[in-house]
Parts: sequence; C-alpha cells; structure tokens
Amino acid sequence: MATNYAVPHSSTRGLATNKLIRNTYTLLSMTLLFSALMAAVSVSMRVGSGVSLGCSVAALAILWLVLPKTANSASGIGVVFLFTGLLGFGLGPTISHYLAVPGGTQIVTTALGGTGVIFLGLSGYALTTRRDFSFMGGFLFVGLLVILGASLGNIFFAIPALSLAISAAVIMLFSGFILYDTGRMVNGGETNYIHATVSLYISILNIFTSLLHLLGAFGGDD
Repeated sequence: MATNYAVPHSSTRGLATNKLIRNTYTLLSMTLLFSALMAAVSVSMRVGSGVSLGCSVAALAILWLVLPKTANSASGIGVVFLFTGLLGFGLGPTISHYLAVPGGTQIVTTALGGTGVIFLGLSGYALTTRRDFSFMGGFLFVGLLVILGASLGNIFFAIPALSLAISAAVIMLFSGFILYDTGRMVNGGETNYIHATVSLYISILNIFTSLLHLLGAFGGDD
C-alpha cells in the first residue's frame, strides 16, 4: 500500500517543483528586463550618486520590511518589481561612469555577457544534476560576513588591490549562492518563487557590478 501512495506523492512534488522553477525564471526574466529599463532611464537622466544611494536604501527597506509580509500574496509580485526597479535605477550612475571611460561600452557589454554566462551555466548545472547544495549554506554565510567586513575596512584604507580582491570574492561567493538557491528550489528547500526570484536577482546584480569593477580596472579605469 505504501508503494501505491508514493508514486502520486512523488508526481505531485515534481509538478510543484516544475511550477516553482517556471514561475521563478519567468518573474526573474521580467524583473531583469524592468531593472535594465530603469537603469537605462537613470543613465539618460544622468542621476547622481546621492540618488543611487537613496534607491539602495529604499530597496533594502523594502527587502527587510515589506517583502516578508507580501511574499505569499499576489501583491508580492509588485513589491519585487518595485525592489528590482529601484536597484536598477540606482545602478545608473555606476553604468554611466564606466560608459564614460575609454572602451566603456565594451566593458559594460562584456560584464553583461559574463554575468549571463555565469548565471546560465551554474543555474543550468544545478537544474540538470539536481544536486543538493545545502551543505554550502554555512560557508556562504561566513563568506558573506568576511566580504562585508573587508568592504567596510576598505572604506577607510582604500587599498586598490584589496578592492579588486573583494570584487573577485563577491563573484565567487554569489556564484555559490546561485548554486545554493537553485538547488534549494530543485530539492524542496525553497517553495516560494518570489523569495527565489529575489535571491537570484541579488546574486546576478552583485556579479554584474563586481565584473564591471574588475573589467574597468584591467581596462585602465582608475
């Protein structure tokens, strides 16, 4: 009798997982496009760094205070668009800076392409192998704390080499988060596509900005 019940249960779980993955990547694609549009608007308006900081602070407030209350309702979708739109708009001054340096267009497009390759490769690997990457959770959390501490310290010391090392570490760390978060979706650790979308978006954004920094530095941008 136990065998008879196991098959439909497994089938139901598989359908739920497929729906979660489909909803997550659909919403992620839409929010990435919306974020890119808002970044383009920000570049065209030539907004300053103060506006960028304000957008980041507002986005963090939404992430911590609003999203947890709306993630299980339809209004959560609007909150995700607001969150990603603010971060996209706040990215405008950074993109404008790199576009203004020699070879800036190539730097930005290479960073975009590199981010896409990293995300599609790692997420595709996790979806295909269906491996459980939950063991990485502790390492990723510690790594995040180390990078935050190093970033705060470098605000005062302003060591270029440390700044580049931090950017490289961020790329590695959030690449790990992509594997971790995708693995959680596949193996039932994450069942909310709004949470999954936000987690993957944050990883993509951090990889992109860090690639911009590295490529800008190696391209001769001081």
